Amino acid sequence: MNYTGQRPTTASNPLSAEELRAMNAWWRACNYLSVGMIYLRDNPLLKESLKIEHVKHRLLGHWGASPALSFVWLHLNRVIKRDDLDMIFMAGPGHGAPGVIGPTYLEGTYSEVYPDKSEDTEGLRKFFKQFSFPGQIGSHVTPETPGSIHEGGELGYSLSHAYGACLDNPDLIVACVVGDGEAETGPLATAWHSNKFINPIRDGAVLPILNLNGYKIANPTILARISHDRLAALFHGYGYTPYFVEGDDPDSMHQAMAQTLDTVISEIRAIQKAARASGKAELPSWPMIVLRTPKGWTGPKEINGHKAEGSWRSHQVPFSDVRTNSAHLKLLEDWLSSYKPEELFDASGRLMSELRELAPQGQRRMSANLHANGGLLRKDLKLPDFRNYAVEVKQAGKVLYENTKPLGEFLRDVMRNNMTNFRVFGPDETASNRLQSIYEVSKKVWMAELLPEDADGGELSRDGRVMEMLSEHTLIGWLEGYLLSGRHGFFHTYEAFAHVIDSMFNQHAKWLDISKNHVPWRAPVASQNILLSSTVWRQDHNGFSHQDPGFIDLVTNKSPSVTRIYLPPDANTLLVIADQCLRSTDCINVIVADKQKHLQFTTIEEAIVHCAKGIGIWRRASNDEGVEPDVVMASCGDVATQEALAATALLREHLPDLKVRFVNVVDLYKMQPITEHPCGSTDREFDSLFTTNKPVIFNFHGYPWLIHKLAYRFKNHENLHVRGYKERGNINTPLELAILNQTDRSTLVIDVIDRVPGLAAKAAHLKEQMKNQIILNLAYAHEHGTDKDEFTNWVWPY
Repeated sequence: MNYTGQRPTTASNPLSAEELRAMNAWWRACNYLSVGMIYLRDNPLLKESLKIEHVKHRLLGHWGASPALSFVWLHLNRVIKRDDLDMIFMAGPGHGAPGVIGPTYLEGTYSEVYPDKSEDTEGLRKFFKQFSFPGQIGSHVTPETPGSIHEGGELGYSLSHAYGACLDNPDLIVACVVGDGEAETGPLATAWHSNKFINPIRDGAVLPILNLNGYKIANPTILARISHDRLAALFHGYGYTPYFVEGDDPDSMHQAMAQTLDTVISEIRAIQKAARASGKAELPSWPMIVLRTPKGWTGPKEINGHKAEGSWRSHQVPFSDVRTNSAHLKLLEDWLSSYKPEELFDASGRLMSELRELAPQGQRRMSANLHANGGLLRKDLKLPDFRNYAVEVKQAGKVLYENTKPLGEFLRDVMRNNMTNFRVFGPDETASNRLQSIYEVSKKVWMAELLPEDADGGELSRDGRVMEMLSEHTLIGWLEGYLLSGRHGFFHTYEAFAHVIDSMFNQHAKWLDISKNHVPWRAPVASQNILLSSTVWRQDHNGFSHQDPGFIDLVTNKSPSVTRIYLPPDANTLLVIADQCLRSTDCINVIVADKQKHLQFTTIEEAIVHCAKGIGIWRRASNDEGVEPDVVMASCGDVATQEALAATALLREHLPDLKVRFVNVVDLYKMQPITEHPCGSTDREFDSLFTTNKPVIFNFHGYPWLIHKLAYRFKNHENLHVRGYKERGNINTPLELAILNQTDRSTLVIDVIDRVPGLAAKAAHLKEQMKNQIILNLAYAHEHGTDKDEFTNWVWPY
């Protein structure tokens, strides 16, 4: 088989001489703006010689990828306008904002969104000054940039974002420029496989464009230094038909790019037309483009005798000493003048009218496309009544049930009611996390080869809506693209391995924070909902590697306006929280709920009230009503709550005069002052629950120091004693794991005895009994490989 890929021929040039002249001029204007953004704070059209005061004090920005980005944008505009295409743009190369912001300004969208950046000399001056300037915009395609749903602050996610945006958008084409440095990242490498999950009947299309400019910050890129045949074979292996557009001469490159885009757009439409006409979706070979151009294309060829264009030296600011080096100032002036701005802008500083006509109109402009401001397209989910999925709890703490199973039934009907704008994303764990009821409505989408045995429980389907792939990077990238383009979704994964997406969570939280609080024209998008299951306390068979509750620690580091953390203690509170999260916008909701069987404590009515408060006294577990408690026993998390309740039962049995108040926390941020988080507690609320001077024994699902981090400002913090996971575990029984980390019932009883004044001597025998139980239970686990029946079959006795 020939894997050399397709190269455009030069026998037929699709652009007329006039079209070629106009496109070259428009591109020169973009490149002029890109250089001006990086260097200039004044004198935008070079109507006089460049002076030191015209140059920024701070030079921050990347020039290398900008010409290629605006080149692609220009050519996409041509086919959008000709064919009335619905298309958005993803800029993968890092710090590539000049190559995107320039086109948005020339199209007029930037001035519409920011009227002070008007289409005249004064507006252009402000436009230049704002770039990478304190208090203004960054060098990435940040939320402030019209037409963007992908910042690129961290490399690797452009392609997964692009594929997520095209799901359930049958008329949308997402053009995604992938940087060749970015292509070396793990998330980007797995994202190439996204083409196996696109159904050409009901989904749109992604056009990947690999920007092969050869260099990263200070090194060549891998894909630029392998042979053409190997590169073509790589993308054939991924399942694409690669087309190569290569060179540096603008005229021939414009002709080649125009011809190639004509071809690939025709291929995309042919694939979709055939599938939609036949009603039969198969895995096609989608087209993609490899665009090989010099890094820093059209910039200075040499600087101080060193190669610049086509070198790593053009990656960022090619020269940064223009305020002190007169030769470099002259070089900058010559560079800017080479674009002939006097031919591009009229006397007022506005782009010439014949060049403005090259851009599409209205919402067909990629900078104004509604899919890039997805909140404008978002429709509320049609949600079933979560009460219909409740577990019946006749007696609290007596019934065992898998907490996430009712959630799966609820999500099944959420999917049933929203078959065009809701999807569930997760690794190979939907059934493992007890969410398999979803398959009753929609299977797992699978466009690759199907085998006969798949029909026997494989749950695969060409038109499935459940997204499963063993790459959390790609999954969360799909979800983010899906949400930011106006839809809704739910992501689940094993708790310990949520750390795979730590940095992706960071980036999305930052995007939401800026969008929500600083970009008023961005409409709210549906929240990102993350379920962490298969949790730390039920990893008796998987061992130490699967024991890590630390993802929520990371979440607390991000903006309080966009982060929420919930630890429902049972199935009914989980249902209430899930309904609440699916209704929310502009947040990241993290829910921690184990999949194993657990005791059920709340009726659905009690769950509604408890979750509305986020924190509260459990009256049935307390005996302090009408008096001050001697101790507050608190819990957060399903297993932590069960052990804290068991300790409370032991205290009430052996020390009946001891007044114990039991407090349960569902909303973790209730442990923080309201001055620090909108879900936090006031001083009066916290003091009322936890007192100002009584010992508090807090049994926590995660790392214990997180509670101290949140609650340190409250008055009674010095009496707050937190138990949680302390990195002690391996192949352990549930009780053994709790004992090793001191979250077990016996240890909690000892904590109370040690900390309540007067109990140390009075309850010495009980303390000895608890210490004996710890020793005996550990020995029993090591001998029998299980816990004693009195632990595994324990129920709430009151």
